[in-house]
Amino acid sequence: MTDTPGWASPGSPEPPRDDVRPPAGPPSGAVGDAAGGPGPYGGAYGSIPHQGQSGDAPGPGHYGAAPGGPGPYGGAPGPYGGGPGQYGGWGAPLSPKPGVVPLRPLGVGEILDGAVTTVRRHWRTALGLSLGLAALQQLLSALGQFWAYEQPGDLTEVVALLAPVPLEVLVGVVAIGMLTMVVSKAVLGQPVTLREAWQTARPRLAALTGLTLLTGLIAAAPFVPGFALLVAGIVDDVNEPLLGLGLILLLAALPLALWLTIGLSLAAPALVLERQGVLAAMSRSRRLVRGSWWRLFGINVLTRVLMFIASSMILTPFSIAAMLVSGDFVGNADNPMSVALPPLGLLIVAIGGTIVATFTIPLGAAVNVLLYIDQRIRREALDIELARAAGLPEYGSAGWSGQPTPPGV
Repeated sequence: MTDTPGWASPGSPEPPRDDVRPPAGPPSGAVGDAAGGPGPYGGAYGSIPHQGQSGDAPGPGHYGAAPGGPGPYGGAPGPYGGGPGQYGGWGAPLSPKPGVVPLRPLGVGEILDGAVTTVRRHWRTALGLSLGLAALQQLLSALGQFWAYEQPGDLTEVVALLAPVPLEVLVGVVAIGMLTMVVSKAVLGQPVTLREAWQTARPRLAALTGLTLLTGLIAAAPFVPGFALLVAGIVDDVNEPLLGLGLILLLAALPLALWLTIGLSLAAPALVLERQGVLAAMSRSRRLVRGSWWRLFGINVLTRVLMFIASSMILTPFSIAAMLVSGDFVGNADNPMSVALPPLGLLIVAIGGTIVATFTIPLGAAVNVLLYIDQRIRREALDIELARAAGLPEYGSAGWSGQPTPPGV
């Protein structure tokens, strides 16, 4: 696993690979007849059936095909539908599930379940990676807090809070790059080791770092005028009109920042899997999100709320223990590490933070990648190509029926 063949976006040329390319001229009625241009696995991942522009309603031959009608999902009876059969009768065919999610447009529960299943099935890779990164992050943060504890002062507290930021960005880049590879293989039911994930993601880390910094600056840009007025109001002997106007601008900037953040949220998977450049990945994300902003926003908020609740439940005992040891107040779940804590209290909170991050890092990354795959399935019929790439023998009969996947599929 040295590359990620087949994830090219529609219209992007991708060189054929003779070792995995099937013979030309698939049998009549197979999915390959409807697939787009050449690509690995015979057009897997990257090429799509020509259904019109992105976001168009599915026409005949895709999800909208009537049972028995022409196209990859109609015609002759198959094992999962298209005629009287074991699972579907005369109804629409069932969806294959070679990996952690069925290959069809996903519901919210299926996305969350797919993220948890990915971490559970590939725990050695996912949790091993996140444990190492979380421990490194917490160690640097604890060292900064210990320095602030030994040399108290406003400046040292600010430095202690800001010092871990560069490492947090780097940790996030490495986690996103490697976990994206883990999830992409988990969807196909294929194993992946930590070494393989690193070898595949490593060439994209520099571009992913640039993307992370650029998207962060874009999301923060709407808040700049409000912060500037707040600073000016404080410097000008607490100028209340300036402070009030600054607060109003900050509140007004929040919706714009959220809109930008969700619009660019799928750029990282596009950059890693499709080998896009930074600007091309951002543009790709905007196209995939268009028309589905509220859905992606809701799923992201739900994911964050669930992870916050779980994190708070885990961190609470550690925070209480640290407070008992230090006899001082410990911060909330978002920022539990207090600069007033003694070394033992810092160690206790750092252990709790490491445990939480070990699970939240891969779960958050998995949800984001599954949202990217879901949007490509909805807009570009990627499920057909994923079924082919997974090596399913009956992928020509597989499609979205909205029915549960039969056992063993």
